[in-house]
Amino acid sequence: MVLNVLDTNITLLLLYYYIMHNHAHHSHSHSHSAASPSRSLIWALVLTLSFAGVEAVAGWLSGSLALLGDAAHMVSDATALGLASFAAWIAMKPPTDQHSYGYGRAEVIAALVNSLFMIVIVVGIVVAAVDRFQSPQPVIGSTVMWVAAVGLVINLLVAFVVSSGHQTLNTRGALLHVLGDLLGSVAALIAGTVIHFTGWTPIDPILSLVICALILYSSLHLLREVLHVIMEGVPLHIDLQEVGNAMAAIEDVNSVHDLHIWTLSSGRIALSAHIVVDELGKWQQILDQQSGMLKTRFGVEHVTLQPESTTKIIQPLSLIK
Repeated sequence: MVLNVLDTNITLLLLYYYIMHNHAHHSHSHSHSAASPSRSLIWALVLTLSFAGVEAVAGWLSGSLALLGDAAHMVSDATALGLASFAAWIAMKPPTDQHSYGYGRAEVIAALVNSLFMIVIVVGIVVAAVDRFQSPQPVIGSTVMWVAAVGLVINLLVAFVVSSGHQTLNTRGALLHVLGDLLGSVAALIAGTVIHFTGWTPIDPILSLVICALILYSSLHLLREVLHVIMEGVPLHIDLQEVGNAMAAIEDVNSVHDLHIWTLSSGRIALSAHIVVDELGKWQQILDQQSGMLKTRFGVEHVTLQPESTTKIIQPLSLIK
């Protein structure tokens, strides 16, 4: 289906890589943009559902199964956005006795589900594209062109809304679906134009396969990062050895060991370590220096440090009389 390409939606890729390139900078602080992730995702959800309705009406009036099929997939995209919005709302809940770190990992779980969901969609589109090669079907090129043009505008707006908020693994997972629609709109517009003026229908499955490859690459990249967070790996933009050397370079620090760095949730990095110092009396000064350096240089704000002394004081044994 020509507009099945909408499901896998060149603008998407550009926006995705813009976010990937700047993610490390965004994640170094807790500052949030004016629009919360939840609000941005809700607006994206409303726009996506609205256009799904437009596609459904256009498909029914024109008799286009392609448009009706894509309207159904837009609903699945709306489901993904709804999941991301719900996860963003949960993540904002304060810590409890049972969840002392809060609920930030809800967004990581949503990103995992959305990335896996997108991979399933890509597989489905590849199967449909192969079938279309074997059994070509007539397509109303003019209808596809007009609806794709409107879809491109809508998807650009949705992508802007989602990407303008604070970037987390969760919003990036939702953005994969939106960007899939964006790429699909561009491809559908091209395919509709080619079919309308030349009647060459193979352009539809060809573009579908190309876009599937791009979306699959982005989905696997996000999935790798999500799994890295779940496995409590060192954040990809941080070098553990570099952090350890920087901490050991602080004055009056003898050595650093048992250093661990992991991601609590998007934008929240935690660190724990044992610091061997020459004088325990200077610990407060050392702690302040370590915390300040880790925050400004590496963006680590949740720091837990255990002091250890290089000198062991042996108490003399008293004689029992």
